[in-house]
Amino acid sequence: MKYEWKKQEKDLYLPGEKPVLITVPKQKFLMISGKGNPNGEEFSEKVGVLYSLAYAVRMMPKQGYIPDGYFEYTVYPLEGIWDLTEEGRKSSTLNKDELIYTIMIRQPEFVTQEVVDKALENVRKKKPHPLLDDVTFGTMEDGLSVQMMHIGPYDEEERSFEQMKKFIKENNLEIATLVHREIYISDARKTEKSKLKTVLRYRVHYR
Repeated sequence: MKYEWKKQEKDLYLPGEKPVLITVPKQKFLMISGKGNPNGEEFSEKVGVLYSLAYAVRMMPKQGYIPDGYFEYTVYPLEGIWDLTEEGRKSSTLNKDELIYTIMIRQPEFVTQEVVDKALENVRKKKPHPLLDDVTFGTMEDGLSVQMMHIGPYDEEERSFEQMKKFIKENNLEIATLVHREIYISDARKTEKSKLKTVLRYRVHYR
């Protein structure tokens, strides 16, 4: 049976439209970092490179290589960790050119550096791209976090962040870092802006 994150990991990927407290375990990711406006060409190139690698891992058995512990699964959604430059933090309005980000796609537990190296090799043969050299593989653990589903345009996320901050205060919690995570459940190219689904997440700790 195919492993589907939408069904098996609903609590992580499909929260409701109200903030909830969860504990996020250690996860493996393919990652690439950058700076600047996510509406630009460079950002979409980076997204494309990540997806080509993620699909190369999933399709490995068709290439005649079956990693230890491999199972059928749905490719995970794109995620991003967002921060601002010093300059960007000083501004009272959001200047997207001052954004700093790491975008990533989660990998199943069986994925190792060796598996990633093989995937890189396959993609370089079929679809070479200079940005492949910038992709890294590693683990992250968000741990105790507050998250919720934001429905609507990315530019209206502030209203959901305000709800989250209120929830954090009322539950005797503090935001651990202003760097936040977003998980893109919808495909922005095919979804009407008012219907976009994005999981927003802050790492927190008790006061």
